[in-house]
Amino acid sequence: MTVQDIRAFNRFYTNAIGALDYGRHLYAPYTLTESRVLYELAHAPRTDAADLRAELSLDAGYLSRILNKFEREGLVERGPSERDPRRRSVTLTPRGRDAAGLLEERARESVGRLLLSLPPADRPRLADAMRTVREILSEGRAPRPEDVVLRGPGPGDLGWIVQRNGAVYAAEYGWNADYEGLVARIVAGFAEDHDPALERVWIAELDGRPVGSVMCVRDEAPATARLRLLLVGPEARGLGIGDRLVRAVVDFARGAGYRDLVLWTNDVLGGARRIYQCHGFALVAEQPHHSFGKDLVGQDWRLNLGEPGAGRDEKRE
Repeated sequence: MTVQDIRAFNRFYTNAIGALDYGRHLYAPYTLTESRVLYELAHAPRTDAADLRAELSLDAGYLSRILNKFEREGLVERGPSERDPRRRSVTLTPRGRDAAGLLEERARESVGRLLLSLPPADRPRLADAMRTVREILSEGRAPRPEDVVLRGPGPGDLGWIVQRNGAVYAAEYGWNADYEGLVARIVAGFAEDHDPALERVWIAELDGRPVGSVMCVRDEAPATARLRLLLVGPEARGLGIGDRLVRAVVDFARGAGYRDLVLWTNDVLGGARRIYQCHGFALVAEQPHHSFGKDLVGQDWRLNLGEPGAGRDEKRE
């Protein structure tokens, strides 16, 4: 391979995805770099300007000009970092999140059209080839927490939740197909009838593949939301994904006006229970039962969203 081979591929790929075609309004009214900054701000759990500069390999002055522009337009707010007062944190305003969401929607539609133009048999080959490029150019670097993106579900993701839950719990706990059936019913109910303002699904994505998920749905009790189907695949554990998914549910439920957030789990799921406890959930009831081919102890947990500071681990903040 020569330098010209790589340059030729770069020219071909940027044309294929429309990165240079401003007429498609993919990034308008922002430049490609500005759009990428908005993307990072929308998907990172916490962002300091220094981290953003390092992640994107941007010149400090260039990034500062972009952030100044965003601040003038009401897209971002800046203030002292919670982790280090010497640093500056950057967060999106509601207007900024709307702008980032519009860009995300355009990008997904553009890539979706590209994939639809390909024969179905070629799509896995393309994904594998792109994954190979990333692995080689990253020099075998281990995944980092900032490599994980939380997003809404796309086509096929709800089916993935069912399949992955069934496979992981069968492999790790020996649960039978009854559990996969339960997950399928929960997911089908969400897909058929949900209120986007009050119910939501998050997918954790790493290297273009889903590796985790969680749901927030309405409970039968008034002003109560229910956290359901928290899952992090074994290939992505240790990156803080479970914590981020639960935090996303807590923040969403509080913002949607729920008073309480509840969940049901089993005592064998120790890792998940520790995450719930870190976010302020309290055990309110437990009951032995025989389900999924096993003798288990079911547990009900509750978080009061109305209490100041509820759901926050002060040590981590």
